[in-house]
Amino acid sequence: MSRERFPRWVYERGTEPDPRFSLANERTILAWIRTALGLIAGGTALEALDLPMEPRLRLASAIVLLVAGAAVPVVAAIEWARTERAMREHGPLPGAITGFLLVATVSVVGVLVLLALLLR
Repeated sequence: MSRERFPRWVYERGTEPDPRFSLANERTILAWIRTALGLIAGGTALEALDLPMEPRLRLASAIVLLVAGAAVPVVAAIEWARTERAMREHGPLPGAITGFLLVATVSVVGVLVLLALLLR
């Protein structure tokens, strides 16, 4: 049986970290995936429910949520891999950008929805 793990560029160097840290890293990416599902659901709901809002701004808000819902898991996977590799190499943990992506998304959508409600 092969002991090769994917992605190789993460596991090819260093030593196994404490399993608790690897499992915590895995729980973090799973939380970001749940967040992405919520973003996708929110974007879908904005359009599906036909809320009494300015239609173009409602559509723009939905698109921002859907794009962020697609981007967050990709960014989170990259962060997971960088963090796992840093732990294996006993190096400093890299900075996280997924949270900043979410802050920007929620801020933009909040402004768009507020404008959409005010301009109806």
